[in-house]
Amino acid sequence: MSIVHLHLVSDSTGETVHSLGRACAVQFESVDIQEHLWPLTRSNEQIEAVLQGVKKNPGLVLYSLVEEDVRRTLDDGCREQGVPTVSVLDPIFAAFANHLGLHKRGLPGRQHVLDEEYFQRIDAMQFALAHDDGQGVYDIDEADVILTGVSRTSKSPTCIYLANRGVKAANVPFVPGIALPDELLALNGENSPMIVGLTKDPAQLVQIRRNRLRMIEEHADTDYVDIETVREEVSSARRFFNERNWPIIDVSRRSIEETAAAILQMMEQRQSAVD
Repeated sequence: MSIVHLHLVSDSTGETVHSLGRACAVQFESVDIQEHLWPLTRSNEQIEAVLQGVKKNPGLVLYSLVEEDVRRTLDDGCREQGVPTVSVLDPIFAAFANHLGLHKRGLPGRQHVLDEEYFQRIDAMQFALAHDDGQGVYDIDEADVILTGVSRTSKSPTCIYLANRGVKAANVPFVPGIALPDELLALNGENSPMIVGLTKDPAQLVQIRRNRLRMIEEHADTDYVDIETVREEVSSARRFFNERNWPIIDVSRRSIEETAAAILQMMEQRQSAVD
């Protein structure tokens, strides 16, 4: 397997360029991608340090820089080394400018300014933590979306991901033989939170649950990891969700990000139907 060095240069935290670089890198299974992250790079002096790093480990350079002079220094330095550079946001900036008929403002890290959206995400994160695993049901009606499902269907991490997008998400476990909270069952109507049922392939669930028990050094076989019991558990949950007309997402072959994207799409469609 060949090694490819990938330099990720940003004038902010580097989250954007890192996500884009990772999304592209995973498509190439035959290479070992070695990432070099250069965040908060905003001066020509810092660019010189980057160029020294590129010289030491030549490879593709992806950058999200808005200051023209800094961009030029990086482009020129990499060109002298024969190293390709890609400004990952230029096509998006161009599309916005053409569509809006406006010019972009070259302010590094502008997306991280403490604006209303930032505080909305913080509020959503606090809500998700306070309403994790069936907690805080007394005000669960304040949620934007509520996830329910049997154990180990990724309810909690999906809620955290949604919270990072500013969505107030709560989750309530579906436990066979134990009724869901009345506060949840009472929610109905277009102004109530959207409730989504998560499900998963029983065989995958058993494997994940066994791994979980192993982590806490619990080795006894119980109904929690019995395949037939888990199949009935999943079937029971599906029947219940269908009876209440809650949308269902099978997370068996979905990442957390893909599940969250599907939920966001459902929420948008629901809002469009109301409007």
